[in-house]
Amino acid sequence: MRQHGNVFAAWTGALAVLGALQLAGCATPGGPRASEPSGVVIPSEESEARKRARVRLELASRYFDQGQTTVALEEVKLALATDPGFAEAFNLRGLIYMRLSDQALAEDSFRQALRLTPREPGTAHNYGWLLCQQGKLEQALVQFAIALEYPTYPDKAKTWLAQGMCQQQAGQASEAERSFVRSYELDPSNPITGYNLAQSLLKRGDAQRAQFYIRRINNSEYANAESLWLGIKVERTMGNRQAAEQLGTQLRKRFAQSREYMALERQAFDE
Repeated sequence: MRQHGNVFAAWTGALAVLGALQLAGCATPGGPRASEPSGVVIPSEESEARKRARVRLELASRYFDQGQTTVALEEVKLALATDPGFAEAFNLRGLIYMRLSDQALAEDSFRQALRLTPREPGTAHNYGWLLCQQGKLEQALVQFAIALEYPTYPDKAKTWLAQGMCQQQAGQASEAERSFVRSYELDPSNPITGYNLAQSLLKRGDAQRAQFYIRRINNSEYANAESLWLGIKVERTMGNRQAAEQLGTQLRKRFAQSREYMALERQAFDE
């Protein structure tokens, strides 16, 4: 999985990047599966076609990571031409089409992958995230549940986070908060989880708990305009004027062109 420093440096929309976060876990050979397909083989017993397709898939994964999406797609197509039953290639193809905003082809890709490896947790996560973006909450929750039910699935924290964001988007505030808590318990180092949890707590009036989570982010390398602005609102709610002013100074010095600083200038704390 990518390190947080690469993913969250700019924080250009957590919803937009989460699907891609799953690539390293889900397109990697030998990932966990909730139920193994019949006739599964260990790598040394793979067919020559699968071995050639896997080389193509690894190339595609690297191109995808580097942002060379069209090249990655061509490599995936070559992998599938070599081995049409390669579920991992369909999963990566789904992520590529998500990045290209082609939801129909992304959905077809994830369905193909799940047909070949039913209940594979990484693919279920990716498909659930796609369904969430389409506003299909209940269907998305089914896929997230499939991912989370596998005991040794390593990316449960990100699936709980995705589920929380999906619930939040659908107006299910209390359910979203519970999902964020579960995600945070598994991975307290993820600033997106901490930010969303702090935001949820502040919205329901628990500024003291929100302060704990947002301060951890703002005292770390992951602090950005959004986190500083949320921290200001938390400190103001708690009556900590000096702490709010200190955060405001940071926001002005580091992110003077941000919309959050513009909101601070207008004293628009309720926007």
